Amino acid sequence: MKCVSGIGANWGTQASHPLPPDIVVQMLKDNGFQKVKLFDAEDDIMDALRKSGIQVMVGIPNDLLAGLASSEKTAENWVSTNVSKHVDGGVDIRYVAVGNEPFLQTFNGSYLQTTFPALQNIQAALIKAGLSNQVKVTVPLNADVYESSSGLPSDGDFRSNIHDLMLSIVKFLNDNAAPFTVNIYPFISLYDDPNFPLDYAFFQGAASPVIDGSITYNNVFDANHDTLVAALRKNGFGNLSIIIGEIGWPTDGDMNANLQYARQFNQGFMNHISSNQGTPLRPGPVDAYLFSLIDEDEKSIQPGNFERHWGIFYYDGMPKYQLSLGSTNSTLVGAKGVKYQDKKWCVFKPTASLDDPKVAPSVSYACGNADCTSLGYKTSCGDLDARGNISYAFNSYFQENDQDSRACDFSHLATVTTEDPSTPTCKFIIMIDADSAASWRLRPVEGGSGVAYLGLISFLTLLLVAL
Repeated sequence: MKCVSGIGANWGTQASHPLPPDIVVQMLKDNGFQKVKLFDAEDDIMDALRKSGIQVMVGIPNDLLAGLASSEKTAENWVSTNVSKHVDGGVDIRYVAVGNEPFLQTFNGSYLQTTFPALQNIQAALIKAGLSNQVKVTVPLNADVYESSSGLPSDGDFRSNIHDLMLSIVKFLNDNAAPFTVNIYPFISLYDDPNFPLDYAFFQGAASPVIDGSITYNNVFDANHDTLVAALRKNGFGNLSIIIGEIGWPTDGDMNANLQYARQFNQGFMNHISSNQGTPLRPGPVDAYLFSLIDEDEKSIQPGNFERHWGIFYYDGMPKYQLSLGSTNSTLVGAKGVKYQDKKWCVFKPTASLDDPKVAPSVSYACGNADCTSLGYKTSCGDLDARGNISYAFNSYFQENDQDSRACDFSHLATVTTEDPSTPTCKFIIMIDADSAASWRLRPVEGGSGVAYLGLISFLTLLLVAL
């Protein structure tokens, strides 16, 4: 089975107005992506990938693992519906990703009993369907499945509480010529630890590199990757192939999530792997998928507000910054044929008072049912004053509801304008036209608690502190 080198992309669809799949596939081709990783097997996306020349890793969501683990027939049905049908239709499926970071510590063991049996049943179903030579199974795992007692890559081993389970999975992957898939996020290292050395997250060299015997690690990607290589070696599987399932840097929603750092990291990573030098413990080409292709405005913000801003393209397929992917293009090529709604925005009425008691619950409701993650300290919209914050919230809700006039009232505090309220750094968006978006659903415009996430409460308190 020949898999192409070069960079792949994660294509997530947790968006209120996803781009039409045919536009995204054309964008993948225009930018030289030859591989794509999906988190589910959506028919419209798979249809758009037919005969595209793009190799596909198709995902199985975690909530399906229990059913697949308990029934071989369920696994056979899943493979028939989501793999065989599409392969027969001309989709070049190369991998099935069983689960998505199922052993993440924040899941508290929810999938520890079901992931491996699901993996086994999917593999058996692929064999029964005659696809196991072309389509390989894998489990995308977070880098928290391994650790180092000393902090040095050479002391890497699998996490003690899942050590035996990890060895069972690794042996199974090895026996079936399948890869180990790992998601590595230097940004999260920085987000979780304010003392993490910033230069060590990038690829331009570090003031305090990690010295591991005769090896010097100048960036955390190499060190993290080689901690996995050491763990595999230690347990007798030093030659198991590795895929970087996700790697990237967000552009908003946190003080370290910005366009400059994202471009620095992603271009540094592309330059780093384009030489095919690999890492100190695993020289050679690196098989990787950037996370991610397009921003998703409905991703959970429980990990942080940055979660909705991983894309190298904005929600509408427009490039965020210059990035050379090592293909024929020196920079990103935006989506073609995108249709937008009318050029109008919803803003806080100039005559409305900041002291109005209806302001705070209105902003809370808007942000709870739309996306306000570009607001806050050192974000792209951090330069807005109190009135600007309110307008941003109102507009986000208005656009998400396809500019429905009922979605720009907020107890008569809001009004529609044709004058763009954007600032040099803060974009007040106009949403993709509902008829051209792949899917959309009208948000309720009244009632409800207004706050969709607990984490948003403190966030909104910060926004309204100026009131």
